[in-house]
Amino acid sequence: MPDTGDPAALESAPVTAEDVTTAVRLAVAVLRKAPDDADWSGKAGGLEWDCWETVEHLADDLFAYAAQLGPERPPLDREVPFLWYRRRDGGPSNVTFADREAGVAGLLQILESCGALLAAMVATTPATVRAHHGYGVSDPEGFAAMGIVETLVHTYDIAGGLGIGHLWAPPADLCARVLDRLFPDVTADVTADVTADVTADVTSDARPDDPWDVLLWATGRGTLPGRPRRTTWRWYGVPAGER
Repeated sequence: MPDTGDPAALESAPVTAEDVTTAVRLAVAVLRKAPDDADWSGKAGGLEWDCWETVEHLADDLFAYAAQLGPERPPLDREVPFLWYRRRDGGPSNVTFADREAGVAGLLQILESCGALLAAMVATTPATVRAHHGYGVSDPEGFAAMGIVETLVHTYDIAGGLGIGHLWAPPADLCARVLDRLFPDVTADVTADVTADVTADVTSDARPDDPWDVLLWATGRGTLPGRPRRTTWRWYGVPAGER
């Protein structure tokens, strides 16, 4: 999507299947830049999972969101009943896992494939369809936005764990639109602060007018001037007109 230079226009634009594809391709491109000797068994940022597990979790999220939209009549009160399990205590509970013998290239191919599944389901599912999510019954656009948020923030986690965090800077317009779709409380709160010209916290380089900084703060991964770091957070999947 072209940058119009108008933040209001960016925030009001819909989140699309093409956006899912863009987010996943950008993530895979960055993760492929990890050094050959990068330790994928090291912790992913501030998570308790390692980098490999976090990619698996991300891919599984994308798969699961696609699956929720799959039935002719998606469930409104539960997830589609796949078997979820953990490979180790404390690890992510997934339906899908990567074959470790396929190496990092195979792991990233799993991520690409699951992203493509979600993009396809968002593109082909009528906007009137609703499906269950723990943070509210949502529509195809909502599931697209959820998949993008998962992709952006978990790539931040993984890239940081691999020592390539400086390479990850997702598009501002994409961050702004998923914030607008899923975090109405955050966008309203931060916009009020920007309008009031809140004095910057000298200990933080984050900017309340930078959608990526705001998204990191909204998901408990960053700081914003005049705001405590979030220790709990959620999004709101229900479409705006149905809340």
